Amino acid sequence: MAMNNKQRLFGGVVLLGGGVLLAAILLKGQHQDDTRPPLTQPVEQRVEQNLNGEASATGEQFDLQPLAVDVETERRLLEEQRKAREKAVAEQEQLAAQYLAMQQQAEADAARKAAEEHAALLASRQAQMQSSDNIPPELVESEQSKLAAAQKTADEKAKIAEQKAKEVEKLKQDAEAKRKANEVEKAKKAEADKRQAEADAKAKKEADEKAKKEAEAKRKADAEEKAKQEAEEKRKAEADAKAKKEAEAKRKAEDEKKAKEAEKARQLLEEGDKNWMVQVALAANQANADAVTAKLQAKGYKVTQSKTTKGVRIMVGPSKSREAADTTRKKIAADSSLNMKSAWVIDWVPLDQR
Repeated sequence: MAMNNKQRLFGGVVLLGGGVLLAAILLKGQHQDDTRPPLTQPVEQRVEQNLNGEASATGEQFDLQPLAVDVETERRLLEEQRKAREKAVAEQEQLAAQYLAMQQQAEADAARKAAEEHAALLASRQAQMQSSDNIPPELVESEQSKLAAAQKTADEKAKIAEQKAKEVEKLKQDAEAKRKANEVEKAKKAEADKRQAEADAKAKKEADEKAKKEAEAKRKADAEEKAKQEAEEKRKAEADAKAKKEAEAKRKAEDEKKAKEAEKARQLLEEGDKNWMVQVALAANQANADAVTAKLQAKGYKVTQSKTTKGVRIMVGPSKSREAADTTRKKIAADSSLNMKSAWVIDWVPLDQR
């Protein structure tokens, strides 16, 4: 009986120690989770905290977190912290499961040992009762019923211990299966992360190449557009120069034309419709006038007669200018066969124009 009490006391101490240890592990994990910065904290807030610092409990020291270079580095750091926290939680869960299994194993061992000792004690007492002849029959029956009840209780405790042992084994198997599943999941996640990183690197490379090609195409297009604009400006400048030259030539031509027209107008204004004639003789009658006319016409001169009150005027011409008429006069005067040295130039207007 004293041995049974010791086993119960040992089991209680094991239970109490396991509970205290499990509570300490859970409290430590909770404290670490509380002190660790949350993953959902915005990057801007973390950067601001890194810049400003967080005061400690004493208010004298500051804990500055490392400032990330860019958003991608910050995300990578957050992902590493998340993985570390998940790993720590998994290790804590596995450790708690191990302690729980140890606790249940200790309980099962204690129960099994107590049942074995109790069964041995009952067997010893039954043997003593069977070997004694001084015990009354009714006491023997009562003692035997008690022994039977105790044996039944011991069998039930043995079954409970066996059931707990099975539960411990199942718990161990579940923990091992969970550990393997976690390892497989980690391996799959690592492979997925690797593939994602390769895909991201490939996509980034393709994006960089595409951006490079687009930049090169834009540069070529800009160069072509610039060359086209320069050619257009050159063509326009040449066209403007040509148009300016043509306009200058046209202006000069128009100026010359205007000058000629002005000169012609001046001459018309000054000379009008005058007919310059060379008067060679004044015949007393028509017969003398006809003789002189025939002599001049034989020389090729155009002769005009005009009757006046003093006789018939004989003239050569007309000429459009006084200079031309004077040249004709000099020619006639120089011809000795005509003997008309007294010829002179007159401004003659026909009768129908007077």
